[in-house]
Amino acid sequence: MRKKSARVGTQRTISRSSEETRSPSAVTYYAVRMGQPSAKTSDNAFLRELDETNRVHLARISEKASVPSPNDEELDVKKLLVLALKNELEATECAAAWIATTKEVRAKLSFARQAGDEAKHYRLIEDRLVELGFDARAHDPTSSPRSPLLSYLLSLETTVERVAAGQFTREALAVVRNDAFMRFCESRHDRATYAIYRDVIQPDEAHHHELGRRLLAELAIDEASQDLARKAAARTLELAEELQEIARLRFGIAHPPGC
Repeated sequence: MRKKSARVGTQRTISRSSEETRSPSAVTYYAVRMGQPSAKTSDNAFLRELDETNRVHLARISEKASVPSPNDEELDVKKLLVLALKNELEATECAAAWIATTKEVRAKLSFARQAGDEAKHYRLIEDRLVELGFDARAHDPTSSPRSPLLSYLLSLETTVERVAAGQFTREALAVVRNDAFMRFCESRHDRATYAIYRDVIQPDEAHHHELGRRLLAELAIDEASQDLARKAAARTLELAEELQEIARLRFGIAHPPGC
């Protein structure tokens, strides 16, 4: 029997009532989905420390993403989904680029899983844009330069830095940003896009974060490796906040999707 696609699964859920599908706040989502580590990592003091540090930054990013921008009335879901294509492609490219130069097998497989998921997200968003009347297959997200965040991530050479910045931190950031975007979709009564994020993209991003958490428990085991992880996570969040502010001030965009 042929397996049903994730896209089909999202269609079944579109008819649920708004109350049943209402997205929790970004910070609550992060606390519930990612603030409860697996039993294997729950007693890891370093991960608890990194969680708390990241949570402060993510709460600030979430708060800014929840404030309406002057251009909100001019924005629509379609315009923001075009931005999401770039984010998903960069996430795919980053994870794929790390596979060949990472020696730890578990990390290789984790990056491979993430690359495949991000490519899947790209296709889902592309299909949704076609439904909304945008010729996404003719759109080339690589026509604009790489983001400073992707450039930074691709510069990381150690596995512990890559995991801390990419999976542990960037994927938690994606959940926060996507949550704000989902609320924007609700405000525009776009249940189909909302369902794609709720049923496919958000669970994947939370899983990527959990993969990063488990890997960090194995990789960040001494002062030197933990310091590398702290700095990589902090720089990732700094760049994310800078890019968020640029998007708000230059383009009037307050709710861009994550990856």
